[in-house]
Amino acid sequence: MTDKARPVILAVDDATDLLGLMAKALGTDYEVVQAADAGTAIEKAFAEPRPDLILLDIEMPDISGFEVCRALKDEAITSTIPVIFLTGKSEAQAQVEAFELGAVDFITKPINAAVLKARVRMHLALANRQSELERMVQNRTAQLEETRAELIKRLARAMEFHESQAVGNRVMRLGHYAKLIAQAAGAKPEVADMMLKAAPLHDIGKLGVPAEILRKSEKLSAPDWERVKRHPALGAEIIGEHDDPLLKLARQLALTHHEHYDGSGYPQGLKGDAIPWGGRVMAIVDTFESMTSTQFFREALPIERAEGEITRGAGTKYDPKLVEAFKMALPVMKKVRETYSDKLGDLINLDFAPKGAAKPVQEAPKPAAPPPPPPPKPKVSAAELAKAAAARKK
Repeated sequence: MTDKARPVILAVDDATDLLGLMAKALGTDYEVVQAADAGTAIEKAFAEPRPDLILLDIEMPDISGFEVCRALKDEAITSTIPVIFLTGKSEAQAQVEAFELGAVDFITKPINAAVLKARVRMHLALANRQSELERMVQNRTAQLEETRAELIKRLARAMEFHESQAVGNRVMRLGHYAKLIAQAAGAKPEVADMMLKAAPLHDIGKLGVPAEILRKSEKLSAPDWERVKRHPALGAEIIGEHDDPLLKLARQLALTHHEHYDGSGYPQGLKGDAIPWGGRVMAIVDTFESMTSTQFFREALPIERAEGEITRGAGTKYDPKLVEAFKMALPVMKKVRETYSDKLGDLINLDFAPKGAAKPVQEAPKPAAPPPPPPPKPKVSAAELAKAAAARKK
């Protein structure tokens, strides 16, 4: 049984005398696990405790060290283990190939024990430092994400104060409604989560509309209505243009949530799929929230009536497929509305994600650029290499 308190080194070489040399040179400071062939090397690379570093001979019978390295780098649980190649070759091309496969170093034979110890110590220290830096970056990124989401909520709250002076839980409802409809429409989890965070900013442009206009209970005059209709463009201007996917989405929602599916909306008169997908979702969210909450000019409508109005607007005001997604999400949206009722005051964040995955109604495009494709899989997997090596030994 190995002692994981010490770093584990997997030494791979078909020459037993070299394995003995490496074990003797490194055994004082490290737990050295030995493998004399490719199949055993792969098995021990996947075994527990996982190696912290691999010393890998290139010129092994049947399966080369290059093939073993390629297979290990393709598997998630072994891809980050540092690999130092050992070889009698001194040609530059061999070294280039080793580094292209992801090796961190290249030691030529005959092996000098002092050099081996120094290289192993250095690369373990670098790996540990990189892991710590990655952990710190992840923690800092999570903190920044949390801070940004909170700032978005507070900015949306500022808009609510400007509009009504009676701030409730509208910010929370809007975000959850947008997330639930996105999920019901088949959006990927990261897209639905961005809708949750960005939706509260959709009306931020109302900060540029005088409060006395927003609070009028009587019908707006033509000039006042024109000023209200400016709020999508004002919202896009307030948010600005950014490379950040979340802020890009927030700007998109602000600018396009009053566009109608038949082209009769504003400010740009976009039609059908020319309206960004997020804006089409937000149009339904905005309407449902407006209808089911008390306004200066109207008491809150029953949910059934709001559902009917949105259903009748399918194909004219709203994307028909997203209306179907809205109807699928409505039972959980009702729960959100009850939980985040304005009369209950501020509440903690809750997860209203459905327990079962909703049947996709349409494929929702990501608002941000798609991630780069994963590297191609090798022709031979680590398991296949191990199996082939074992068969050849027989």
